[in-house]
Parts: sequence; structure tokens; C-alpha cells
Amino acid sequence: MLPWKRALRSVAALLLTATVATLPAATSAHAADAPSSGWNNYSCKPSAAHPRPVVLVHGTLGNSVDNWLGLAPYLTKRGYCVFSLDYGQLPGVPFFHGLGPIDKSAEQLDAFVDKVLAATGAAEADLVGHSQGGMMPRHYLKFLGGADEVNALIGIAPSNHGATLSGLTGLLPYFPGAEDLLSAATPALADQIPGSAFLTKLNEGGDTVPGVRYTVIATRYDQVVTPYRSQYLDGPGVRNVLLQDLCPVDLSEHLAIGLLDRIAFHEVANALDPAHARPTTCASVFS
Repeated sequence: MLPWKRALRSVAALLLTATVATLPAATSAHAADAPSSGWNNYSCKPSAAHPRPVVLVHGTLGNSVDNWLGLAPYLTKRGYCVFSLDYGQLPGVPFFHGLGPIDKSAEQLDAFVDKVLAATGAAEADLVGHSQGGMMPRHYLKFLGGADEVNALIGIAPSNHGATLSGLTGLLPYFPGAEDLLSAATPALADQIPGSAFLTKLNEGGDTVPGVRYTVIATRYDQVVTPYRSQYLDGPGVRNVLLQDLCPVDLSEHLAIGLLDRIAFHEVANALDPAHARPTTCASVFS
């Protein structure tokens, strides 16, 4: 494909993303009305084996149900009290969430964790997030006192240092007004552009805060949060994991690693309970 055609195709993809983000979902049921397969049960009390509730944090354009139809039942089956929230809603945009200013989304997460801790009686929670949902909690941990309420943050393909969309965001300066349009229509997308004011503030002074364990699970085939190594964190208490180091034939990309990949799920379970971790391999898809 000629370079100019490739660039034009990338710009078209950007416009499509912005369009999807501003249209109502083509569905008759809101995510909040969908079945949650045993999670978001506020009568659940953490066990001695799993003493902390798990809060699942969806990604950009995700919601509290669809993002977790794979992982939430996987964890509840293993005895965890599991909860998920919707955040970053825009007026008039149902179903597709995670689009509002990320600092405001972190405030929603703060309130939700308080609610979960009050219901379960636990002193701390563990957070598992996909994409933006793996990065946004770091604002809560760093600036909103979340480090006192959270034991571990596990990011699945998190946008910790921004998302280049395979280089697409580098084209924005060539389209006058494009960045302003993103900021006005979908603030979370603008916040996730590498070098944004939000990310600069989040990452200055170090990636981590004391007292929290961090795990990043990335895939080399990620086409959204690129380069994939930008997902990694640096600091004490960090474990960065590449999916293909666990199973070389795993071809999951940005969406599949969070929605479907049981090898990634197995590694999430290990990160939640490192004292009883079992090696994650290609065979973990059957566990």
C-alpha cells in the first residue's frame, strides 16, 4: 500500500472512532440492565482465601458489563467478590463509556471503591483494569488517596504512557483543529495522547506510589496502546509481563487480551494471589 493511502486510511479510522464515540449505541438494552453473571453482588463477603474485593475498571468505549463477560465470571468462579463500575459517561451517549475527562473518572472510581469497601467490610480492594481502565486508577492512587484503599493494580494492556494507535495520533498536528475537537467531544481520548497534560502530570515524579503492587500484562500484537512497551511501569513493586513470554502462540491483540484471553486471565489470578501463583502457560487456557 502506498504511504499516502496508508495515512488516509489511518485518518479515516480516527474519524470513525470519533464518530462512534458520539453516537448512541445500536442496542435496545443499556449495559446496566444486562445480567452480570454473579458479580456486583453487594452481599458478597470476602473469604479468608480471598480477603479483598476485586474492582474491574473497563476501557475507553467500554462499560461495566461487556468488558467483563469473560474475566468477571472467571474470578467469581474462583471465589472472589467481584464488582465493576461505569465511568466517564458523556451526556446523551449510552453504552459507550470511558470518554469523559480522566481525572473526573478517577473521582468516580474513588467513590465506587468506597462503596465496595463499605459493603464488603474489607480494608482494601484490588483493581483490575483494561486499557484506560488500567491507567486511570493510577490518578486515583496518586492524587486521591487511593493508595490507602488499594492493595494491587493489575493493568491489562494499559495506556500508562499514552496510546499512539499504531502511530495514528502522530498525524493529528497535520489536521488543524483535530486535537481541539477530540478534547471537546471525547476528553479521555485527548488525555491519552502521548505527551498530554494529563499524562505528563500523572507520570512526573515516578510511575508508582508506595504500598501498592503493580502488574502490567501486555501483548506484542497490541495495535492501540503502541508501542506495547509503553504500557510498562517502572518502580518498586512492579511486575511487567508480556503475554507471548507466557505462551508464544497467543495472538491476542488489544481487545482480545482483555475480553477473551484465558491465559491473561490466569496471570490476573496469579497477580491477585501471588502466594498461590501457578505457572502461566499455553495450557492455562484450559484451567
